[in-house]
Amino acid sequence: MEGGGISDTARARVRVIDLETGGNGPDDVCEIGWQDVVLGDDETWHVTEERGARLVNPGRPMSPDTIAVHHILDAHVTDAPFWKAVAPGVLRPEGRIDALAAHRASFEQRYCTPRLTGGLPWICTWKCALRIWPDLPRFSNQMLRYQRMPEGLVHEIGLPAHRAMPDAYVTAHHLRDMLNTVPMEQLLAWSVLPGLLPRVPAGLERGRSWDRLSDEVLDDFACSRDVDIRFTARTELERRRRGRQDLSPDPAPEPAQKTLL
Repeated sequence: MEGGGISDTARARVRVIDLETGGNGPDDVCEIGWQDVVLGDDETWHVTEERGARLVNPGRPMSPDTIAVHHILDAHVTDAPFWKAVAPGVLRPEGRIDALAAHRASFEQRYCTPRLTGGLPWICTWKCALRIWPDLPRFSNQMLRYQRMPEGLVHEIGLPAHRAMPDAYVTAHHLRDMLNTVPMEQLLAWSVLPGLLPRVPAGLERGRSWDRLSDEVLDDFACSRDVDIRFTARTELERRRRGRQDLSPDPAPEPAQKTLL
């Protein structure tokens, strides 16, 4: 472990998960990686030595598009166990575990269903990064790695990118810093909401902060099919509505004795 010794097996623990898939179906996981983040005796969170990866047989040939991303070949997974045999032991390890985490966790949650996880809650480090580091220009796992340069991250362990264990290891360093910044409960609360985008991601207004947009433009974004854009626009409109209420003058007090006509 990187520091802050763990002497109590009941210490809080979050397991970071990363999946690689074959691109051909709902259960086509070809690799699962994990990395634990644990609350130490010093009451701060630490990335531990508990990490690993397992290959998974996706049950069908993988697409060239996905092989070109992770470079796992069909021959590598032919003799590997299937997803339902691998997942429970990784997602529900022995000992205490308070939550699972992933970068853009909605992807992992498609495969790591409540039946496999035992209903554990999830932290989405992408959604939380938008809230904690809104001034950063980009929020992918690898861009956060090089924009932030997290302390203690061993460059070689985090390679190659787009393999399950190295990606989980990188994500865990972001999660550790988040947990040492805000309580876990806040990260969990943010993670069940859509992403709160710091800036408009595309279109004519791309790169502008939401507070610089007119109400009319925000109204259009509030009807977007993109759930994160829609949520962010509506959040800004609600902020403005509350601000206008706060600035509105209080009604004139009623006189103690009404005028007699």
